Amino acid sequence: MALRESAVLGPDGKRLRVSTLSEDVLSPASTGIRQTWSNEIASGLTPPKLAAILRAANAGDNRDLLTLAEEMEERDTHYASVLGQRKRAVSQLDPIVTSTGADARSKAAQEAVEKLVKAPIFDDMVDNLLDAIAKGYAVIQPMWQFGELWVPSRYKREDQRKFQFDQDTEDLRIREEGNREGRIIPPYTLIVHRPHLKSGLTVRAGLARLIAWTFMLKTYTLQDWAEFLEIFGMPLRVGKYDKNASAEEKRVLLRAVRDLATDAAAIIPIGMEIEFVEAKGGSGNAVFGAMCDYLDKQVSKAVIGQTMTTDEGSSRAQSEIHDEVRLDIRKADAKQLGTTIQRDLIEVFHVLNFGPDVTCPEVSWPVEDPEDIKTFTEAVARIVPLGQPIAQADVAKRMGLRIPDAGEAVLTAPQPAMSPAIREAAAMRLAPMACPGCGTRHVASADQMAEDDPLIAEALADWEADMGPIIDPILKAAEKASSFDEFEAMLDQMQPDVSALARRLAILTMKARGEGDGGR
Repeated sequence: MALRESAVLGPDGKRLRVSTLSEDVLSPASTGIRQTWSNEIASGLTPPKLAAILRAANAGDNRDLLTLAEEMEERDTHYASVLGQRKRAVSQLDPIVTSTGADARSKAAQEAVEKLVKAPIFDDMVDNLLDAIAKGYAVIQPMWQFGELWVPSRYKREDQRKFQFDQDTEDLRIREEGNREGRIIPPYTLIVHRPHLKSGLTVRAGLARLIAWTFMLKTYTLQDWAEFLEIFGMPLRVGKYDKNASAEEKRVLLRAVRDLATDAAAIIPIGMEIEFVEAKGGSGNAVFGAMCDYLDKQVSKAVIGQTMTTDEGSSRAQSEIHDEVRLDIRKADAKQLGTTIQRDLIEVFHVLNFGPDVTCPEVSWPVEDPEDIKTFTEAVARIVPLGQPIAQADVAKRMGLRIPDAGEAVLTAPQPAMSPAIREAAAMRLAPMACPGCGTRHVASADQMAEDDPLIAEALADWEADMGPIIDPILKAAEKASSFDEFEAMLDQMQPDVSALARRLAILTMKARGEGDGGR
């Protein structure tokens, strides 16, 4: 009996079997080639063993390499720390949803995608996808269910060892008993994240492969260091016996020396001695410690691109500078993660619920450059007095602030305290005394002049009549002169009548003096 196809079209325009989306395409397996419970690899790791693991991965069998990658995160605290730092640099970002569609259905699709990415299970899915940074790829199976919309009820993390790569196309396939080529993954059922960390095969791109040799060397170094401390970390116990001592007496002394190492207590016959010789092997700590520090720095460079933010001896300024250098890695991880989720989740979700004829929203994880607030504010303070207009909204956005609503309480600069003398002088400027000559109140301060002040109004009244005897001869000379030199010569001989202007200035000066005397 032929399977009935759904009327729902996939992102490629072909009909989907919707039932496939709600089925588990990778059933749990406790035995066989897809089992996730496997033996340890890191214990007893040697150079020949590691080389064999890497060669097997190159040939397509990467199960041991994936097991080793898992154990490395559990055994090496420094590697686990910097790898977690790189993952959290992306997972702590808030995704944004954008859409170019303006119609009602496009807006509804955008709202649905925003609700999808804000679900708590979505954040867990992002964390699991970022496991691909270490292992080269990560797989998530959305378990779809239908309610008001087709949405994932959960995101099932799939162990990478359940998959293999096609030898010709390098496509990911499901490992299957008796099927050497593996089973083809049904379309739109899995989210497969394969970050582009380096060119070449995916099995050779994960950071775990790069760190494997460093991990092995550090393991050897720690083992040698532990043996060194066991030998040279405690004083040497030397038992001394008389030359006439019997074999039984020697055994008693030897047992006493050994008991001192475990019980720190022993008894010996009279006449025997135990001497403690201080070990002189302190320089060995520096050798092994320096080797571990060197290997940790190589891991930091490989994973997060620098060492300053992980070294205790680095200054804060150095760490901030190097944190900016890592920004390119963070941006690349965020961009590649967004591409994967858009392709394998958002487009499928959109087509299932809204169809291919509606504009599909886009999900991204934007990474903003760190802002030096001090430098920015100093620059604004310099250019604003020069006349450069700057929008308040732009400044607030750069500083991470928002424009306060009308009537909202805001922070203001504190006002400096006034002395009684300054307060009295300010009050006199705000409420000037009447002029003793004309009885009119004038504003004597130049920064408080008003257009309706009587003194100012009198000064500006009939200014044409006062300036006419001065300006008219100049205008007539300009009309009469045929050249600038002739006009300049006429100005030298001119004697304008300034008596009217002088009289008005004298009266106004006298009133201003009276205003000033009365203001005191």
